[in-house]
Amino acid sequence: MTPTVLRRNSLKNWGKTSEDRYLGSMTSTLPQKLGKSIYSPINSDFICWIVGKSLKDEDTLNSLGLKTEGKLYLKDLGPQIGWTTVFLAEYAGPLAIYLYVYTRPWIFYGDKPVPMSTTAHIAAGCWAFHYAKRLFETVFIHRFSHGTMPIMNLFKNCSYYWLFTLYVAYHVNHPLYTSPGLLQVYGGLAGFVISELGNFSIHVLLRDLRPPGTKTRKIPYPNGNPLTKLFNLVSCPNYTYEFYSWLSFTIMTQCLPAGLFTLAGVYQMSVWALGKHRNYKKEFPDYPKGRKAIIPFIL
Repeated sequence: MTPTVLRRNSLKNWGKTSEDRYLGSMTSTLPQKLGKSIYSPINSDFICWIVGKSLKDEDTLNSLGLKTEGKLYLKDLGPQIGWTTVFLAEYAGPLAIYLYVYTRPWIFYGDKPVPMSTTAHIAAGCWAFHYAKRLFETVFIHRFSHGTMPIMNLFKNCSYYWLFTLYVAYHVNHPLYTSPGLLQVYGGLAGFVISELGNFSIHVLLRDLRPPGTKTRKIPYPNGNPLTKLFNLVSCPNYTYEFYSWLSFTIMTQCLPAGLFTLAGVYQMSVWALGKHRNYKKEFPDYPKGRKAIIPFIL
């Protein structure tokens, strides 16, 4: 869409205190101020910027230093959906799909009863635990700095998680699936459990860094929980533990689809981690120099 250009003089008409108002509160009233030509009725959101600088919701007109004829560029981001809604859909799907395949093998493999391996039972428990944990964290732990994302992301993200779940579940629960040795299975299970606990510990620590209702950012450091010590080595240990969880799951099941899911996940998480790592170093001059982004000593 073509950006809408607003002059500072026109913004003064928004009220006596408009000079000190946050941009986030101003853009929320734009549909009424500017008409429906730039307004999408389904949870639309807006982004503001001036030449050479993107703006935050907490910026004010005074803080921008705009001259009288300065221009503020505004763009409709289109239909949006809340992060919480997206995550609930992303994670509820894998939980339901995997358990559906696990509990109804006759639908996928025929009516002939075939005993399921111990590893398949353990894998189902691990998969269900992981996504139940994610749902719990979405509702009770995470505090999202951005309220919405493009609605098309819902379909992309759900397709990724749901289709990979079906792919992995079909093979691990297949009558022809062959389990590795018990030592490998229980070793992978131990790694999975420790990594899940580590991931949860990091999420709680990050939650506690940001007071409710704020966008405060601080440098994260380990607390008294030994599983948070990974912050001494990487900027995003939640992604590190997530990778370790699925690597352990792959070792435990020795299943190619699980390995492909792990590779796809660590690639995407590496992209996110590198971006967060750069932002930390840019925002905090005293950010610890020895930290990597996601893989200790490597990446």
